[in-house]
Amino acid sequence: MTEHPTSYERPQPGADPAEARGALMRSPQPQSQPQVQTQPQPQPCPRGGTALPAQARAGETPSGPGTSTSKEHSVNGPEHAQPTSAEPDPHRPRPTPEGIPPQPGAEPERTVGTQERRTGRGLPPGRPMPMRRDGDRLRFVGAATRRIARGIDLDEIVMGLCRATVPTFSDAILVYLRDPLPVGDERPVGPVVLRLRRTDRIPEERDTEGGFLPVPVPEPDPTDVGLAALTAELCEVRPGGALNEVLRGVRPVFADAPAARAALPELLGEGAESLVPGAQHAILAPLRGRRRVIGAALFLRRPERLAFEADDLLVAAQLATHSALGIDKAVLYGREAYIADELQRTMLPENLPSATGVRLASRYLPAAETARVGGDWYDAIPLPGSRVALVVGDVMGHSMTSAAIMGQLRTTAQTLAGLDLPPQEVLHHLDEQAQRLGTDRMATCLYAVYDPVAHRITIANAGHPPPVLLHLGGHAEVLRVPAGAPIGVGGVDFEAVELDAPAGATLLLYTDGLVESRLRDVWTGIEQLREKLAATAQLTGPDHPPPLEALCDEVLDMLGPGDRDDDIALLAARFDGIAPSDVAFWFLEPEDTAPGRARRLARRALARWGLEELTDSVELLVSEVVTNAVRYASRPVTLRLLRTDVLRCEVGDDVPQLPRLRQARATDEGGRGLYLVNRLARRWGATRLSTGKVVWFELNR
Repeated sequence: MTEHPTSYERPQPGADPAEARGALMRSPQPQSQPQVQTQPQPQPCPRGGTALPAQARAGETPSGPGTSTSKEHSVNGPEHAQPTSAEPDPHRPRPTPEGIPPQPGAEPERTVGTQERRTGRGLPPGRPMPMRRDGDRLRFVGAATRRIARGIDLDEIVMGLCRATVPTFSDAILVYLRDPLPVGDERPVGPVVLRLRRTDRIPEERDTEGGFLPVPVPEPDPTDVGLAALTAELCEVRPGGALNEVLRGVRPVFADAPAARAALPELLGEGAESLVPGAQHAILAPLRGRRRVIGAALFLRRPERLAFEADDLLVAAQLATHSALGIDKAVLYGREAYIADELQRTMLPENLPSATGVRLASRYLPAAETARVGGDWYDAIPLPGSRVALVVGDVMGHSMTSAAIMGQLRTTAQTLAGLDLPPQEVLHHLDEQAQRLGTDRMATCLYAVYDPVAHRITIANAGHPPPVLLHLGGHAEVLRVPAGAPIGVGGVDFEAVELDAPAGATLLLYTDGLVESRLRDVWTGIEQLREKLAATAQLTGPDHPPPLEALCDEVLDMLGPGDRDDDIALLAARFDGIAPSDVAFWFLEPEDTAPGRARRLARRALARWGLEELTDSVELLVSEVVTNAVRYASRPVTLRLLRTDVLRCEVGDDVPQLPRLRQARATDEGGRGLYLVNRLARRWGATRLSTGKVVWFELNR
């Protein structure tokens, strides 16, 4: 019987040995060279079919039983050249491992009677399997660990382990991880539970000769019943059990070892251990991280393939160690990313307030997924008199430190806004606070106060990009606001300007990440922003402003692929204003007759607005609040009614002490006014001013 060399597909140059997944076997095209060939004889197939005959390589003479190789070839030949019968090798022949390219200039190895090198089908007993040389295993481990190390999150690392080992090292793999995974040095309490995280295997399909060949697509078919459906998803590791002892041993073991035979039913579930072939065709490898065992991996080979060898335990140990350390780092990275997200989320307002006469929308985008925290912030703070403060700032840098400084400056700005200080005074105190935090703590900030009754806005700037005002007709203009010096410079004055804020207009406050990048300067970006706003407004017509949320999305769409160099904070305010006909305002002298006069004025205003059904409640609450005000005031008391979507009443006096709600005793003659306000009003509050305080309440219309 004539022997023929086995033909196999040589991997492309530069291919990763760990990524050879189900490569199709092809015979090389014979070259037209004269040679004498014998008719190939069919070889018996282990599954009972007839295997495809092997073809001789072009330019090679098939070796027969008496064929010998020269001594020069055996000594100076390629690394994987097989010894011949004339030059017996004391070691058994070791072919090139699957997925590892031969050395340059090496002659293809000659094997006898082989058909399929990946699965081992059709191999006579005793034939070697892939990776029988130590150098082959080292190259495979190096390629596999590089693939595992490419993953940055948990799923990528587990997938890298599966795709690096199937089908090069094993035909199937099951990866179990602790649920939940411990993070860092924390010590989990409760029982250890393993969850089946991922499975991977070589699907089978029947070829034309009745055998089975690996399919080049390794992803499992959702309609196919895979290993995950045949094994238990959850496994509780019992203290002192067989599985616990194997995991504590850390070292991989063959599935036919006594410890593994007792541990597999606990890991896979009742009856599922029958899926594991015997005779060292499976390896159970614990996954140990930095501190503890975090899971286990089960490598499987089909029964018709040659079994694992002792050296394959070292390969499995290397794969398990690199995977476990990568999973540990991925979990730590995920925790840090979660902390960064939570820090940034708590630093920014969770929901914008519902202010009278203005609608608000906001956006925040970090510079990159790997730098999720920065110093950009925005805020909207309700002020007395139905006003609202609009704030946008940017702290220098992208780090936890920048985010912490941003949080302190934002808290300071909220406190200063509660004192109803002018915008320039707010920036002055922020500058002092930044200097107390450190000499290099610098930030830019823009602070604006919108008055819906006066239809005016007061703006002060500290080195921040100027805001853009989009008018109702579609005209967009960059507001001329004095730039000022950044916060933290110290020793500078800030100037505020007061501008018109017509109804229907939209004010856009932003940070420099929206308009400045490596590809454009800040003023070019501001002009592009102005043009984008004007173009968006043209789509809705001159009489209808664009929807606020859609306008924010359109603004962010102007960013190109290379325009995300910095964080972006965006705050849009639509000025609705309050019409003069919806406002009633009076001065009341601090006399005993003031509560009665306040009731009469409120009754007339409600009649004019057609809100007579609220007369009784308004008269009662106005009388109580005005009575408390005139009792301690030394200057005239102010009374203002505002008709918007709700009815709002505001009473101001020159006393800075804020009233507190308390439960009056049965013998007390007073102290029940705020109790009535709290029970009847939709909501109420008191705000301290630089000249006194304002007590307000709202009623549903």
